[in-house]
Amino acid sequence: MKNTIKNIFVIFFSFFILSCSSQSKESFKTKEIYKSNSLIITQISENAFIHTSFKQTNDFGNVPCNGLVVKDKNETIVFDTPTNDKSSEELIQWINEKLHAKINAVIPTHFHDDSLGGLLAFHKQNIPSYSYAKTIELAKENNFVIPENSFTDSVILKVGDKEVTAKFFGEGHTRDNTVGYFPSENILFGGCLLKELEAGKGYLGDANVSAWSNTVEKVKKEYPNVRIVVPGHGEYGDGRLLDYTIALFKGQ
Repeated sequence: MKNTIKNIFVIFFSFFILSCSSQSKESFKTKEIYKSNSLIITQISENAFIHTSFKQTNDFGNVPCNGLVVKDKNETIVFDTPTNDKSSEELIQWINEKLHAKINAVIPTHFHDDSLGGLLAFHKQNIPSYSYAKTIELAKENNFVIPENSFTDSVILKVGDKEVTAKFFGEGHTRDNTVGYFPSENILFGGCLLKELEAGKGYLGDANVSAWSNTVEKVKKEYPNVRIVVPGHGEYGDGRLLDYTIALFKGQ
């Protein structure tokens, strides 16, 4: 009887410890940790931060545009630049002074200026840039600042002791849209390939709407354990953003 009670206690205690530790992982409180007129930085996990800058458009007004900063040790990698050099300089300064971290690389995920509009500011600080080969080709065609290093399918880069990946899965919002993944925290930066819940289709001037759903289905298959999904515009969420985007463009 004593052994039975002891075993029950051990099982209960183990369950209690496990539930507490899983709760602590899930209960990270998102917080806005920096705000100016041109840049907002929101911490969404222990080592990931959304940077939001703004782009004035004719059709959609003053649009908030998301990028992602991931960190390990005293190193960071940035997905997408803010929309212009001024906001990018602000972000670089914040990372250096508040995170006390080096920026190992910046990865624009497509050729529009809500992804690489502030690239020159990074290059001036000798921060290397990496993009899918088609992004470099389209940046050249449009006389934009050109990313320095190209990849044909995917690239894996180190940040501290961790890895991040950027990969092309197919056309959608543009012919060159890639996504970023931070495996240690299961965070996907979808950029403009992914939509926030209840969003419309957005700007389609460079899109391949017939391929879009299929491309996102490939992303979903590649990252089945995704926990946080960050779209190019709007609120971040979980895997439902993938399902929502797939449904939005299904049968187009």
